[in-house]
Amino acid sequence: MNKIKFLISNLKSYDFVVVIFFILLTIANVVFSSRLEYWKLFVLLNVLIISFTFLISYLTANYDRRVWRIIHYWYIAPLILITFKELYFMIKPIRQQDFDELFIAADRWIFGTDPTHFLHQYSFPLLTEILQIVYGSFYFLPIIFGIALLRKNRYLALEFAIFSVVYGFFLSYIGYFALPGVGPRFTLHNFETINTDLPGLWLTNFLREIVNTGESIPSGTSNPADYVQRDVFPSGHTMITLVVMYLSVKMKSRSKYFFLPVGTLLIFATVYLWYHYVIDLIGGLVFMIFSVWSGKHVFNWWKRFKNEEEFDYAKH
Repeated sequence: MNKIKFLISNLKSYDFVVVIFFILLTIANVVFSSRLEYWKLFVLLNVLIISFTFLISYLTANYDRRVWRIIHYWYIAPLILITFKELYFMIKPIRQQDFDELFIAADRWIFGTDPTHFLHQYSFPLLTEILQIVYGSFYFLPIIFGIALLRKNRYLALEFAIFSVVYGFFLSYIGYFALPGVGPRFTLHNFETINTDLPGLWLTNFLREIVNTGESIPSGTSNPADYVQRDVFPSGHTMITLVVMYLSVKMKSRSKYFFLPVGTLLIFATVYLWYHYVIDLIGGLVFMIFSVWSGKHVFNWWKRFKNEEEFDYAKH
């Protein structure tokens, strides 16, 4: 027991979540190996990620060098994207069913119509351009928030923010496994003609192509609905954006004056741009509430385990 505690004693709260999640991913790869073409590769990748997490936490704790601290804070950013792509190769072979019909039925039951069709009648190129730019800023929002806290030397708040974002992302990934779907741009609209049906101005098509490539459907992909990432429910864009907005307010950060309007536009953009059903946003809100509630308990439990100061919004 003492050896185990020594091994994990250097881990920060978000390192702990990374290790647990990648252990679970490794187990899933082994259990479903008969369905997963690259399961051996991902088991190796996951072991390397877990090993790196232990290594960087050890270097940060035992060697007072700025480079290790920087890597330790920011290795999470590329790791989130790596995890996202690993799920791409796992969800469809394991689940083998999409739930878009359920999401469409839920939206129609709530609104009496398809919200993306309703909003389309009010669309115009300038609004589409603005919303596509805002939508594309999603992955930068947590980074901007982290920099804002770091500049104020709010290190415990920064650790809690990183933990909350990582924890939230991983919870949303579990949701993708539970109810995979492709989204309204494939089911309710014609994906092939989206650039003419929902045009922007100068950057919209370019930014769409970046999003599409990130979701494994670059231009020219045949039958893109068969290959696109299953990442509809809950809306991760909604969930993580709400987490950042909530933390910026609760932590009394001046960055809230940026995140509140930008975050609101980003959440609206997920439906306006045909990426999500509204039920996905509702799911994102529910996941966000659970994430921020349970996350603080997990974070402070870890701090107590390490005999370190717990986080309190009023103090930090």
